[in-house]
Amino acid sequence: MIPSTLLGTANIPNNGGELRLTQCGDDFSIHLKGVRGELMNSRKHCSELALAELGCAHIQGMENAKVLVGGLGMGFTLAAALKATSKSSQVVVAELVPEVIEWNKGPLGECAGRPLDDDRVQIHLGDVAELFIMRQATYNAVLLDVDNGPEGFTQADNNDLYSIESLQAIRDTLHPGGVLAIWSAWFDPKFIQQLKKAGYKVKDKIVRAHKGKGSRHTIYLARKIREVSKEE
Repeated sequence: MIPSTLLGTANIPNNGGELRLTQCGDDFSIHLKGVRGELMNSRKHCSELALAELGCAHIQGMENAKVLVGGLGMGFTLAAALKATSKSSQVVVAELVPEVIEWNKGPLGECAGRPLDDDRVQIHLGDVAELFIMRQATYNAVLLDVDNGPEGFTQADNNDLYSIESLQAIRDTLHPGGVLAIWSAWFDPKFIQQLKKAGYKVKDKIVRAHKGKGSRHTIYLARKIREVSKEE
């Protein structure tokens, strides 16, 4: 059995715990110290690809599209967003942990084809929620792979990202017909209703973690359809 090698550690802001990057042969893994299981693995990334493929399907061929990716991870969603959009597009990737960016610039970047090297990519170091404060129509698609989905896991503050108020702020940053796509480790019918109340038309798609097998993950696809009154 090939032993795992620890390549790096990183503290998540606001006492979110310690991330640990390890390598075993050609495979990379990111774990949260003290928690069983891994957060992500370089072999099991099909649902991360699906997040961008489904979330950007409506803008394929569109010139000057702008996409926001919340959570860099191992770069697979970013790489898929670049592939799904035109050469004139811009993709902003927001990452809270600076070491994750550095890992993707190092050997880990090979896994997804080094998407950070693409000239269309702009990096925002910080909380993705900071980009929704102005509530100006900016993006054609917002792809969120933050934590394990709508319920905070490593970051308690992530719960606020999926509140009605935050979902409405995200909606306001989308152009008409824009799509908010959210990766989740599980399906929650209550979250579907939350998205509808925030002013979206919602679909969900179950995808597998690894080429038709492995864990079942959920992609929520929420299209901006209307304005919502303050009473809602």
